[in-house]
Amino acid sequence: MNSQDLIGQKILLAFKGKKPTPGIAAALQKYRPAGLTLFRSLNIDNPTQVRTLTGSLQRLAQDIGLPPLLIATDQEGGQLMAIGKGVTPLPGNMALGATGSTELARRAGEVLGSELAAMGVNVNYAPSCDVNINPHNPVIGTRSFGEKPDKVASLAAALINGMQSQGVAAVAKHFPGHGDTASDSHHGLTSLPHDLDRLQQVEFPPFRAAVEAGVKLVMSAHLALPAIDGLDAPPATLSPSILQGILRGQLGFEGVIVSDAMDMQAIRQGEALGEQAIRAASAGVDLLLLTSNPADHRRVFTSLKKAIEQGVLDQEDISKSVERILSLKRWLAGGPPVPGLEVVGCAGHQAVAAEIAERSITLVRDQAKLLPLTLGAEQHLAVIIPKPVDLTPADTSSYITPGLAAAIRGYHPNVDEYIIPYAPEEPDISAVLQQSSSCDLVICCTLNAFESPGQAELVRRILQSGVPTIVVALRLPYDLIAFPEAPAYICTYSIQEPSMRALAKALFGHFVFGGKLPVSIPELYPAG
Repeated sequence: MNSQDLIGQKILLAFKGKKPTPGIAAALQKYRPAGLTLFRSLNIDNPTQVRTLTGSLQRLAQDIGLPPLLIATDQEGGQLMAIGKGVTPLPGNMALGATGSTELARRAGEVLGSELAAMGVNVNYAPSCDVNINPHNPVIGTRSFGEKPDKVASLAAALINGMQSQGVAAVAKHFPGHGDTASDSHHGLTSLPHDLDRLQQVEFPPFRAAVEAGVKLVMSAHLALPAIDGLDAPPATLSPSILQGILRGQLGFEGVIVSDAMDMQAIRQGEALGEQAIRAASAGVDLLLLTSNPADHRRVFTSLKKAIEQGVLDQEDISKSVERILSLKRWLAGGPPVPGLEVVGCAGHQAVAAEIAERSITLVRDQAKLLPLTLGAEQHLAVIIPKPVDLTPADTSSYITPGLAAAIRGYHPNVDEYIIPYAPEEPDISAVLQQSSSCDLVICCTLNAFESPGQAELVRRILQSGVPTIVVALRLPYDLIAFPEAPAYICTYSIQEPSMRALAKALFGHFVFGGKLPVSIPELYPAG
């Protein structure tokens, strides 16, 4: 390859369109990239459309003499599903953590891998190997398997094995570990203020397990480690000490290092992005994940080309990097036969999602002895549920309408559903209190109420009303911190349909709650 082709193989592009556009066709010709990332808001409608899109993109690449494209997306399950419509709605990593089952994690990986392969997606930015220790972490949360490094490690390795058995490359992220940060690197540079011993004990073990499981890619995080790089530590994406010294040197990773999205604000933007791309490549990043801004494509490509021509980047190092990428492409080409679209959302996959959901639902407490529910046919049950919103850019919750009330109606006819804003204000709270006051029992659902004062106030007011109430945390378990007096408390970790059906079954005693808390509820309950 000449220098221009080498540079192209180090970048992943993105574009706006549900089918190939003239713009992306021209970009493939001009930059000759390693591949593309598909985003839900930009590119995705349904599985058939995705399969048509990926096939068209691969044919475009073939026609201009490019190696087969890497086509990647974020299909984690749970709160981040780049492809949502028509696929199997897996409950996600924290739900898997609540089951404690590596076998279910492996089967979840198989579901993800086979469905993505059927749609022509060959790289999945999953799993999150972050150990979610900080309740106020704004970006990881239920994307993590939990707070215990050994359990996160075993579940991540199992999911990786399952996914890669289907010929789809897994990506362990976000190295060196984003689970104990208090800010979001989408919005600025954050750091882990821990020494190396602590990092070796908590943050690194899941990535070590991923490497030992043969994960094909590791994604670098845009967070700093002052213990490694000093007070003015750069993001890990720009740190040779982290990527070459720790990831390759200590953990022995020989695969492809891909950056997190280079449009995140922890990375300098605008014309400075080109210089940041050079630093990332010099630090050891093999693939630079770009988003859909054509100006960024130009900046990064032009800067890398100039850096090679001027000797700022060593061409031999770049060639070795590209060889890792081409080796990944050869592995993908030698994978199992691509399944048909009929596997997407099939009955067998739905059964896996249902089993994860049923084994994850966690009864934290039932001090009022309300469960199982034994309501008379004439009694009314109220379901109060916040409207899901995307709490981070790495979130697709806003696409989902939780079906809990409908699921409960399968067991009890008189169910009144009240949808409230994610952040209810006093008029919203007063209205739902009045509407539900005549009900015989209230199921009040929360979505990170420990970070939403309005939700927490609503729960406290309902509890004060004297109506028997079961509080259900649909996202993180920490909500109980905001209303520790709640006598009945359940965690689902997911708003996906299988979790709503499982919750309804459990409420009416059709199976025994078996999930265990994968994270502690500070000062109340330890992790299971």
